Amino acid sequence: MKTLFVNELQSPDELKSGIVATIGFFDGVHLGHRFLIEQLKDVAQKAGLPSAVITFYIHPRKVLHTDYVPELLTSFEEKLYQLSTTGIDYCIVIDFTRTLSEYSAKSFIQEILSNHLHVKSLLIGYDHRFGKDRADGFDEYKKYGETVGMEVLLASQLTEEKVHHSSTAVRKMLKEGRVKDAAQLLSYNYKLKGVVVHGNNVGEEIGFPTANIDVFDKGKILPKAGCVYAVRVKAEKNIYNGMLYMGSRPTLFSNTEELRIEVNIFDFSGNLYGKTIEVEFIDYLRGDIKFNQKSDLIKQLEKDKENALKVLAE
Repeated sequence: MKTLFVNELQSPDELKSGIVATIGFFDGVHLGHRFLIEQLKDVAQKAGLPSAVITFYIHPRKVLHTDYVPELLTSFEEKLYQLSTTGIDYCIVIDFTRTLSEYSAKSFIQEILSNHLHVKSLLIGYDHRFGKDRADGFDEYKKYGETVGMEVLLASQLTEEKVHHSSTAVRKMLKEGRVKDAAQLLSYNYKLKGVVVHGNNVGEEIGFPTANIDVFDKGKILPKAGCVYAVRVKAEKNIYNGMLYMGSRPTLFSNTEELRIEVNIFDFSGNLYGKTIEVEFIDYLRGDIKFNQKSDLIKQLEKDKENALKVLAE
């Protein structure tokens, strides 16, 4: 996959022979997105043209409403990586600006997609709308495309009994701590990346040292707090098993303490302060438990580690 960064005035030379494209933010690049992209590749192959996903660096709503806080499933870099696994030829990243937000669907199709990006066939997601105020729908898109010789097609929806494939559905699962279910919809395990910072060293005192993580991308959604999760940890180019706690640590502490993300990495020794690590959520283990003495906490952590290893072995 080749990534092209363009604005509304650019017309990349390498696209001049035409492309087959779809457009969207593609947060998470989940199974629903992948189903759409498979249809896109099929249309492109039949047309003998390259396939392209047109997306944005910043969430459009963030440009229109500066106080909007997106709950993202992927950082921009993670999104590009996941798109690269789909087998598309191009990822075209448009600089979404206030000027671009004023384009009607008709102007966007005719001026941006046709004139500048040379889209010959446009595949529209079954529930996707674009253009100022999202006023138009598929029938209008099709009509606007016909005036410039662009075929506009409606993609079919991925349907499975009792399963709705959407970024919203994945976010709901993560907020409920259902990281394993979220992975099923994403087609990969949810991840957070950050730098290791100093904590209170309580874990080390009781035999369960933890790496406290300051997450890089503050726009990414955090799984449900007040929970312990079985995780895999990428640290210093190696992969380790571990268990992660996210919450305000009511055990031996007051509930007023700020949110902490701390991971106990199994079979690891070394200094990670100031270094980048990535945690991959595998499954939920348990919720918060309040203990009044360290011995009870240690017993529970031993049980947590045993349960985590069972989950990770599966």
